[in-house]
Amino acid sequence: MSAFRTLDDMGDVRGQRVLVREDLNVPMVDGKVSDDTRLRATVATLAELADRGAKVFVLAHFGRPKGKIDPAMSLRQVVPALSAVLGREVGFLDGCAGQSIAVAGHKMADGSITVLENTRFHEGEEANDEALIEQMAKLGDFYINDAFSAAHRAHASTEGLAHVLPAFAGRAMEAELVALEKALGSPEHPVAAVVGGAKVSSKLDVLKHLVTRVDHLIIGGGMANTFLAARGVNVGKSLCEHDLRDTALEILDHAQAANCTVHLPYDVVVATEFRANPPVRTVNVHEVQPNEMILDIGPAAVEALADVLKTCRTLVWNGPLGAFETPPFDAATVALARTAAALTEAGQLVSVAGGGDTVAALNQAGVADDFTFVSTAGGAFLEWMEGKELPGVAALTRS
Repeated sequence: MSAFRTLDDMGDVRGQRVLVREDLNVPMVDGKVSDDTRLRATVATLAELADRGAKVFVLAHFGRPKGKIDPAMSLRQVVPALSAVLGREVGFLDGCAGQSIAVAGHKMADGSITVLENTRFHEGEEANDEALIEQMAKLGDFYINDAFSAAHRAHASTEGLAHVLPAFAGRAMEAELVALEKALGSPEHPVAAVVGGAKVSSKLDVLKHLVTRVDHLIIGGGMANTFLAARGVNVGKSLCEHDLRDTALEILDHAQAANCTVHLPYDVVVATEFRANPPVRTVNVHEVQPNEMILDIGPAAVEALADVLKTCRTLVWNGPLGAFETPPFDAATVALARTAAALTEAGQLVSVAGGGDTVAALNQAGVADDFTFVSTAGGAFLEWMEGKELPGVAALTRS
């Protein structure tokens, strides 16, 4: 990864107008923010800049208004919750480009924080339109990208502005990039990756990339069934993409050629119906009956995987090992996550996890705070695991 500039490189910003791209795309219930995780991630950057006397303007999108003004997707409704997590007043301007917004911006007090209206109310945002970029750039003296979760999009506010204003990484972006560099950029080997989830098809590029980068690839969730079936195991009624047999075998061949050990479960937890707490059996993978579904990895496999993690120095985790939302099929995910957390706390492992389901699973196991780094980014984290260049990050490193 090339070097990128951070808030430490900005010098005196008192009285300067700073455009900060954040992720304020938070879930709402009855007009109130129902989960403020993303808002809390903005505090380090916004508070620091305001305390240093900058006029801070927050750029963000909300929902998918498709270039049209939609009051239901106005960022005005997020301001009270952002103000609460920051513990200070937050202003709002009903636009993010244009002369009137520029004039109003100049009048803001030093040390103030103001949210600008949804960037996606402009057609030019998702098109990364030069005219919109030019208009937005007139609102600021500096640009900061603090939204890793939107860094896989080449939009005006996530990528375009970094080419026309002096550009820096915010504190959340900086933490994310440092953690990701430790996890896959230049990690300490041996490296293990846990990849779970329902479908191989959604993570094909991830698997193909990882076998060339890691020493141990642990496959769980419905994806494991596809690999087991490809190896001739009868997986009964389990979720399985039988049409991907050749692809699965190809990935296993690539892994072998790259000296990457692929770990598939050899004991599994099965049931004849998918619901909470049905009658279950723990069996060898070769003993799954035609009317049964594999819904979690078995305890013997979890123990073996824990032993693998004990030999590793770095762990990247994306996706649960079983149908973790439905008890008792969260057992394997919780057990392995707790092992990883304990190894991290003992200083033996650098552990980086990301993706919505993964964060939920680690929270369920009570260990999200014990991992080295947990990314709340979904698509951007996956694209990074695929080895793709993220436009928002690339623009920062080149600016």
